[in-house]
Amino acid sequence: MVNTKRAEVLSSPNVNLFPGPFPGDPPIMKTLIALLFLFPLSLFAEVRDLDIASFEKLKNSGVPVIDIRTTAEWKDTGIIEGSHTIMFFRPDGTYDVQAFLSELKKLGISKETTFVLVCRSASRTRMLGNFLSEKMGYKHVFHLTGGVLNWKAHSKPLSIYRP
Repeated sequence: MVNTKRAEVLSSPNVNLFPGPFPGDPPIMKTLIALLFLFPLSLFAEVRDLDIASFEKLKNSGVPVIDIRTTAEWKDTGIIEGSHTIMFFRPDGTYDVQAFLSELKKLGISKETTFVLVCRSASRTRMLGNFLSEKMGYKHVFHLTGGVLNWKAHSKPLSIYRP
């Protein structure tokens, strides 16, 4: 025997089987909306800090190191051996995200690639790293805590910058 009353209720377009806190919305809708807002935040982490020893381990294992300082800074202090020099912030403070991403791509760096950012004191790399992680979807972005200043303070070598 078929329960006709139940069949009528299930087939009626005006019946809300999942009454929720918002008129017409099922309770699961509130959860889904919250998850949609939180999902992108949980999917990508912030840029991760590296102390000198951890940085050296990654660098020595072949992880690309990207020095984002200006040409004048590279000339002034030199660069960490093996670093790729890709200026992000120009001396006047402007930047070109697409040009920077294009240079990363030329190095074979994708959103899945682990890489390390370096600047003078780690302020710019923290901003850029967070942007790449949170807005652009790069999943394995690190930066050297304290930047080149920290590197020098630990008496680590710098190579002469050669364009």
